[in-house]
Amino acid sequence: MAICSISVVPVGTGSTSLSPYVARCHEMLRGTEGIKYQLTPMATIIEGDLSRILEVIADLHGMPFDEGAKRVLTTVMIDDRADKQLTMEGKTGSVEKKLGA
Repeated sequence: MAICSISVVPVGTGSTSLSPYVARCHEMLRGTEGIKYQLTPMATIIEGDLSRILEVIADLHGMPFDEGAKRVLTTVMIDDRADKQLTMEGKTGSVEKKLGA
């Protein structure tokens, strides 16, 4: 199981607003099996099998082009461990535990 942070930024849309594109990406994620995701203020976190995540990234990256964007900048960060299972809750829980929360 891998965890990925992805930020898709369309360029050349004539608007500074990104929320319509973020909403469209989340509509796409909503119908995707085998993927768990979470919206954050600066990116979307995706959890699942790495090969499936990479397929989803390609779909999310292509969506703004389908919506008329002339250029798309996509930033991806992947956390994948071989020594233990990763989950979004496990990563945040580990930090919260150290904070005494």
